[in-house]
Amino acid sequence: MLGRWYNRNLNRLWTFIEDRTSMRKWPLRPQPQFTFKPSYWTGAFVVNAFLYQVVSGMLLLLYYQPSVFPTLTNCGQTLGTLSQAPAAWCSTYYIIHSVPLGSLLLSSHLYGAYAMIFLLFVHLYRGYYMGVYKKPREFSWMVGTLLLLATLGMGFTGYLLPYTALSYGATNVGIVLAVRTPYIGTILAPFILGDGTPQGLLSRMFAAHVVLIPLALGALLAVHLLLFEAHGIAPPATSDPTQRRRFTAREDERHVPFMPHIFLYITKWALLYIGVLLGIAALWPWSLPTYYGNTAAAQGLIIPDWYFLWLFKILDFVYNTTPIPATFALGIGTVLLLYFLFLPWLDRSKRTHPRDRPFFIWLGTSLLEMFALLTVWGGFEPSIQIQLFTYTNGLTPVVLRLGPLFAVNAVAIAIFHYRYTASYRRRLEERLPRFPGIYAPIDVVAPPRGRPTPTASSSGAGPLARAAPSSGGDRA
Repeated sequence: MLGRWYNRNLNRLWTFIEDRTSMRKWPLRPQPQFTFKPSYWTGAFVVNAFLYQVVSGMLLLLYYQPSVFPTLTNCGQTLGTLSQAPAAWCSTYYIIHSVPLGSLLLSSHLYGAYAMIFLLFVHLYRGYYMGVYKKPREFSWMVGTLLLLATLGMGFTGYLLPYTALSYGATNVGIVLAVRTPYIGTILAPFILGDGTPQGLLSRMFAAHVVLIPLALGALLAVHLLLFEAHGIAPPATSDPTQRRRFTAREDERHVPFMPHIFLYITKWALLYIGVLLGIAALWPWSLPTYYGNTAAAQGLIIPDWYFLWLFKILDFVYNTTPIPATFALGIGTVLLLYFLFLPWLDRSKRTHPRDRPFFIWLGTSLLEMFALLTVWGGFEPSIQIQLFTYTNGLTPVVLRLGPLFAVNAVAIAIFHYRYTASYRRRLEERLPRFPGIYAPIDVVAPPRGRPTPTASSSGAGPLARAAPSSGGDRA
């Protein structure tokens, strides 16, 4: 009752505003009622996280100094013996200890970067399992994959900016990996290293983090949104290969308008995200490690941020007594990138339901578990070598740790695929006599004995197949 009263009066208020401002045509298309669930708006969560990163990063730029040389600010007077600290580290220290709410701002910007990467992974895998990369959204999927790559680049370049000993060492390892990439490394080296000095490296990372990658990320995001507006939100996953993947203009007219309903719905989640992010930053503020070049401080292990731990752990693999070359880890990362980038052309099935794509569901789930395992493994045992195939000092080799993941996933997915396919065909058999040709091609399942064979229309689907996609998706 209260919800209907709220929507009715909200529509009246917004109709009045549109009439007085002559803004009846909004560029963002309406969406179906059934999409008002968080799982359908993971992409909007990523956009909200990106906007917060832009705003908080601009505020941090007011105080940050991208220089490796000593500074003459209050940092030297405060730290006494550390007056020779680099300006990049010193300005970060100043933000944390002297700028009002500076610690909250810097910590929320750091945790916001983690959250944005995590939300992108959630968005990617949600689309992976629901098959949203299929026709006509192939290019939208490819642009989204490049968005993830650009976001990882933002995290990598921003890691060096505080200029701590930990971040400098991890950045150098990443640069070595990039420079050693066959063919591409020789092209990237001059752009990354600059004149070969620490100041040149910091300047390049600062320019990439503040200007170059944000521009590329913004352009990719704009293209991604334009493609989303062109195709609309993907209908629910279905086992019917004849199911349309777009909504018609007439169906759009019956959907919920973007302003003000969808805008307020997204704003609600954006405010919740910012509140949780600020709460975490206030409870667990980030502590600044020692600066690079401080010989008086103990040097810790060189480890990257969590989203690159899996790649660094691969560098710890050893074959007999020979360490795995860096090109091996780069090759794995490149193959994974190409797999996700060209997935729409690898999975040619017209069905989008997970039960109809067992191989790709198995492969995607196995890769996700491998990523999680290597990340945790790299966090608890960094820089500890481990054999690929043989036991060493009682440690289980890599193949015996990762191999069971793929095997168990294969068995589990095969069982679920068989079980749910059988139950789906049984329900389909019951519905076919009533709705001939709607839920799947006629040759998917033989008609029951004693019943006439349903006749499909010339288009391969009955009249209801051409209706708007059901709000509940494929319930069969």
